[in-house]
Amino acid sequence: MTTGPTIPGSTTSTATTGASTAGPAARLLLLAPRINETGLQLRTVAHRRGLQARTAPAYRVPEDLPATAAVHVYGGPLFADAVGQELGLALLDAAPDWLTTLPAALTGRRIECLPLVEARRLRRPAFLKPPVDKLFPARIHPDGSGLPGPDALDDDTLVLVSDIVAFAREYRLFVLDGAVHAASRYAVDGALSVAPLDADPHREQALAFAAEVLAGCAGSLPSAVVVDVGLLAGSGAWSVVEANPAWASGGYACDPDAVLDVVLRAAGPAADVRDGDRRFCRDLPQVVR
Repeated sequence: MTTGPTIPGSTTSTATTGASTAGPAARLLLLAPRINETGLQLRTVAHRRGLQARTAPAYRVPEDLPATAAVHVYGGPLFADAVGQELGLALLDAAPDWLTTLPAALTGRRIECLPLVEARRLRRPAFLKPPVDKLFPARIHPDGSGLPGPDALDDDTLVLVSDIVAFAREYRLFVLDGAVHAASRYAVDGALSVAPLDADPHREQALAFAAEVLAGCAGSLPSAVVVDVGLLAGSGAWSVVEANPAWASGGYACDPDAVLDVVLRAAGPAADVRDGDRRFCRDLPQVVR
C-alpha cells in the first residue's frame, strides 16, 4: 500500500521521459502563452535540471523553435491542440467516460456519460460537465434544458451527468506509473483551500484511498495523469472526484519537481510513448494557418 507520495530523489530523474535516449539538453518544455503559477514553477525546475524551457508568445509553434528539440508542453487544451500535431506530440489523458467505469463504492454517486442530445432531455437536478475540455461551465443544473443548444455544440458532444454531492475536502494527486507521485489539498467545503498534503489531518486516509483506487483501476488510466479525490460531506466516505490531464492541471501545493516528472511523461514526443499509453493519446487536430 502506498503510504505517501513518491518524491523523486534527484532533480536529474530520467524516469519521466519514456523510452527516448536523447540527452537532457535536447529536451525543451514549451509553456502556453497565458502562463500560470504552476507553469512558472515548472519553468524554474526545468532550468534547474538543465532542460530548456520557454513560454510561447502565441498559440502556435514559435518560429525559432529548434527543429531537433524534443518538445514537451504544459498548458490548456487550446494550446495543446494548436501546437500538438505540428510538434509530433502525444498528450495523455483518461478516457472521457473513465468515471463511469468505476464501482459506486469509489465514486459515492451515480455517474453517466451521455451525448449532449440526450443530456438536454434530463428532467432532474444533476451536476453536469464536459468530460473533455471546458466546452461549457461545470455546475449543478436543475435539468438539462440549460445546456448549450445544437447551434453551439454538436449533439454527440459528451456530457458527464452526476448525482449531486458535496465534498468536505478535495485533493489533487499527480500519478506516475500507478502510484501517487505528488499530492496537495485544494479545497475545503467547496472553497479553495490549498495546503501541502503533509499539513492536512486526513493525509493518511487520502493516500490509503488513492492506493485503493489506483490498484483497482490498473490499466484504465495512462501512466501519467492527475486524479482528484475527496471526502464526502455528511457520510465521511471517500470518493473519486475526476481525472484530468497532467499537462493542463494546476499543481497547487504539490512539489514542482514531482509535478514536472508527471508532465514530461504526459506530454512529449510521440516517439517516446509506451505501448500501454497509446490508447490514451489525445486526438489532435490539424491546424491550418
